[in-house]
Amino acid sequence: MSLYSVVVPVYNSEPTLHELYERVRAVFDDTMHEEFELILVDDGSKDGSWNVMEELHDLDPRVKIIQQARNFGQHPALLCGFHYVNGDFVITMDDDLQHPPEEIPKLAKVMNERDDVDVIIAKYEGRKHNIIRRMGTWVSVYATSKMLGKPRDLEITSFRLIRRFIVDAIIQMNVRLPQIGNLLVQTSNRIINVPVKHDARKYGKSGYSFSRLVKDLLYDITTNSAFPLILVRDIGIVSFVTSIILAFYFLIRYFLYGYSVEGWTSTILIILASNGLLLLSIGIIGEYLMHILDEARKMPNYVERRRKL
Repeated sequence: MSLYSVVVPVYNSEPTLHELYERVRAVFDDTMHEEFELILVDDGSKDGSWNVMEELHDLDPRVKIIQQARNFGQHPALLCGFHYVNGDFVITMDDDLQHPPEEIPKLAKVMNERDDVDVIIAKYEGRKHNIIRRMGTWVSVYATSKMLGKPRDLEITSFRLIRRFIVDAIIQMNVRLPQIGNLLVQTSNRIINVPVKHDARKYGKSGYSFSRLVKDLLYDITTNSAFPLILVRDIGIVSFVTSIILAFYFLIRYFLYGYSVEGWTSTILIILASNGLLLLSIGIIGEYLMHILDEARKMPNYVERRRKL
């Protein structure tokens, strides 16, 4: 019999926690007949989530609860939960019931049949996210496939089943603001997708707005790839070579035919474009320097306020 550790980041999920617990308990006690522990990490909720978590902990000692001092984000909350897992396998899932706990046996069955697989990531059938979230996911999948050498057909979601040694390896990484999906890809190439159902959100709305998705994508790019710097470098090289060619062209035309260059508008536009590119380059370099500064400051990814294990 194996022990499964289910790690769930919690943010303003007071209405869903009781149902989440009951469905997870039913899956392991009644369907899989396996041992489990449910690790709930309160990521600075503003509602009564912590009170519900305390009720569940008092009801079932298999429920471990941790409260963070403020909202640090989904991935730091998962990293916090990873430090307290005892299971042979670790499951990550969301708190909004869009990841049906009843799909866990499907993931576990494939893992037990495949010794060559380290991580199983759920691939949603009939994704229930809104169009902005779906577009953001598509762009993120494309970008991470380019940056990390990830197969294009491998979909990264937050519903996963992971072998324990992979989680132990992630814990040892000293990474500022970790992205769990990226760390999994960097840790193992034995990752597969398994199709699962994806339910509609019952309460509230997603915390991933368009601006949040853009921010996360830019962070992923500037922490995992030098592509922006390389792109600006190449544009600079092309611009310099073009300017040399044009300089020779206009000089030759002037000395041979006496033609001078006219048109202040085009000149001003070129100056504005070059200055804009220069400022963009400085901004990109500044972004990388800020990441270096954040790493050097050694600020914690999360701060625990209290816990009941």
